[in-house]
Amino acid sequence: MVQAYILIQTEVGKASSVADEIGKIPGVVQAEDVTGPYDVIVRAQADTVDDLGRMVVAKVQQVDGITRTLTCPVVHL
Repeated sequence: MVQAYILIQTEVGKASSVADEIGKIPGVVQAEDVTGPYDVIVRAQADTVDDLGRMVVAKVQQVDGITRTLTCPVVHL
């Protein structure tokens, strides 16, 4: 299982609706709107890195109101 945090910047006033929509995507564990340089932070999981990448590109980035994403895979040292 691969887990990652996805940091999202949105259009002004869209953070809440983006978080709500992303929260419905299979594989998304948590999606919350936050303050700071990013507007939404998502915790997601998938079976493989490739599956995670497909989820981000095909589902997360397609949500209306997103301007930029940064995916940060979780590592266990």
